[in-house]
Parts: sequence; C-alpha cells; structure tokens
Amino acid sequence: MKASEFTYERPTEISEALAIVAQEPDEKAFLAGGQSLLPMMNFRLAAPKTLIDLSGLKDLKEIVAVGDGLRIGATVTYSELGASALVSEFSQVFDSVLPHIAHSAIRNRGTIGGSVALADPAAEMPAVLMALGASVELASQRGSRFVLADEFFQGLYLTDRKDDELVLSVLIPNSSKSLSTGFYELARRHGDYAIAGVCISDDSRPSEAFNAPKVVLFGVSDRPLRAKSVEERLVGVARTDKQKIRSASEALSDLIFDSDLHNSQDTKRRLASVCVRRALEAM
Repeated sequence: MKASEFTYERPTEISEALAIVAQEPDEKAFLAGGQSLLPMMNFRLAAPKTLIDLSGLKDLKEIVAVGDGLRIGATVTYSELGASALVSEFSQVFDSVLPHIAHSAIRNRGTIGGSVALADPAAEMPAVLMALGASVELASQRGSRFVLADEFFQGLYLTDRKDDELVLSVLIPNSSKSLSTGFYELARRHGDYAIAGVCISDDSRPSEAFNAPKVVLFGVSDRPLRAKSVEERLVGVARTDKQKIRSASEALSDLIFDSDLHNSQDTKRRLASVCVRRALEAM
C-alpha cells in the first residue's frame, strides 16, 4: 500500500510547528516515531494533507527533573525511557512495562508522546500514566495547559487534545517515587497487543496493607478503565492476604468490557480478573 500525497514539514522550533498546524489543524498530522501513523497512512486509514515531523524539535527529546516531578519529552522513545536512570528513580514500573511493548525495533522508534496522542486502548503507556497520576502537557498558539491522564483519555483514539494542540511532554509527579506498583498483561504472543492488562499503584509499603490503590485496566474497553470497585475492596487488605486479594480482583461486574474478534465480554472480564490478581500478588 502507499500513502496518499502529502506535504512534508520539519520545523526546528516548537513555535514553528504550532504555527504550521494552526493554519488548517484538521488536515495536518504530527509525526513522532511513526510506528502507528505511517502504517495508517499506507493503508489510507489516515490521509493528512501535511505531515509535521517532530524529530527536529530537540526540546521534546529531554528527560529532566523539574520542581513538581519528572518531565518526559513527547519524542522520547521507549528505549530511551528504559535506559534513563531518572525514570527508574521515579518509578520502577517502567522496568516492568517496557519489555512488553511490541519488540525492540519498535521500542527504538516508538515514542511516549505518540502513544499518548494516539490513545490506543490496548497500549500499556496510557494505563501506566493514569496509575502514576501523571499529566499530559499540551501546547498551541493559544498557550499551554496540563491535563491529568485520568481525564485525557476519552475513548477509542479519542483524547482531550484539540486539533491545533501538540503533546509537549508527560509529567510524572514527585509523589510517584513513594508508590509501589504492579503490572501484568496477557497477550497471544509476547510483544503483541494485550488481550487484557493492568497497572496498579499504591502508596503503602510492601509489608503493609493496601492504602489508596489505583487499578487501571487496558485492552478491555475503548479506553483505560479505573477498576474502582476493586480499589475499594482492597483498602485495608494485607498484601499477603491472598484470599481477600482474589475476592477483590473479581469485583469487576460494574465495568463494561468490549469484545473483540477473538474474545467475548465475559472472556475479557475473566482475563482482566486474572491480570489484577497476579499483579496484586506480585506487589
């Protein structure tokens, strides 16, 4: 397959990129790693009139500690995330998650900003950001703003980002340093999109009871899902109490799961429960 005709732009300043997209925002697309956008263009599922390559924007490649947390630039790749000591210092969950994201060739090109902007419901990173209480930084010629990850992801490939806005960075709050985390996903083959998965965070120590858990499912609906009924049942439960953990992990009846070509809603619910239990027991 071959992409439809488009104009190629490679700005070297963020202001230049925002000026380009402000002209006709609904006919342009930002190119970060290209691991999702370029195949979509080749299959004519996306046909932007102008492609704005972000690789010339050095500010988007930075991982820096700021006053209220860790700022990860939008074009930082998964491989760069995995190699960053700063990222590991803020949360070890990335060490658990990154090996499950596709394969090394994809991780060398795929970016955190690309995953955030695309909002694929089977992707790991949106759920991780929600579990950590992260925010997404957006910018346009109208100014910049931060949106909590909980509010940013709104549906299948649907986010709070406006057509003329660019994802600048992801902000991981300082509070994530004190969180213990758990992660588990089920896929047909390692590196495939998850059939069901979960990322969990809690602010209690490993030897204590769960205090304020956040349980975020992915791969089971049109967006990452907070399993609040599971969270409520976990409060006060000892980390070693496998019976109560199993009971809490099965409290998913209030959530609506989406079926796919291979799995029914009931299958998705069952697999999600297994993921939650295994992630909790491993914490």
